[in-house]
Amino acid sequence: MLRLIGPDEIDYELARGARDGANQGNAESVWLLLRDRTLVLFLVCAVMFHFANAAMLPLLGEMLAKGRGRSSMLFMSACVITTQMVVTLLASWSGRKAGTWGRKPLMLIAFGILPARALLYTLTAQTVLLVAIQVMDGIAAAIFGVVSVLIIADLTRGTGRFNLALGAINTAVGIGAALSQVIAGAIVHHASFRAGVLFLAGVALAAFVILYLLMPETHNTRLEAA
Repeated sequence: MLRLIGPDEIDYELARGARDGANQGNAESVWLLLRDRTLVLFLVCAVMFHFANAAMLPLLGEMLAKGRGRSSMLFMSACVITTQMVVTLLASWSGRKAGTWGRKPLMLIAFGILPARALLYTLTAQTVLLVAIQVMDGIAAAIFGVVSVLIIADLTRGTGRFNLALGAINTAVGIGAALSQVIAGAIVHHASFRAGVLFLAGVALAAFVILYLLMPETHNTRLEAA
């Protein structure tokens, strides 16, 4: 299928986020991009979001696997399938609403769901309820997955650095997710499952507060500046 796409049909400047014919192949300096306060702030929020989110389900699975044998595999499968089904159903909706509601209100929903989900994990051990809670994970994942890309596109429009910014944020998010497993796992090992999850809830709440207080709406920001 890729062979059917002609090279002359691709606008490489537009694909990088440059203005049509404005940059003439010259993207803005990377250092100028790093001085964008809003972009750096979103990077911090994104890392904190994934730091708080990444370890939740693995820790829950580890806790529930004790004494349950192979049935724990069915539980984890149900959690993953539930999350992915919700993401599939809500991804398109998230994209549409991001254009009408704006980016920030949707992101606040995603960030607000995370600490609430963590607290709910500590209040029940019933399998059915825990699987139901994964609906919240799907909602947050669908919104973040779609709207985060739109925010990066907003902040890098006209710079020619969309792909670079997206790759940098994805890398930082991956590092945050990896640290989540290590640090939260250590807390659970030395204290308890409840302590580890509440720690993650605290990080998620801090990310929500930072996003609410400091992160501006990015929809049409660069279009207005242009």
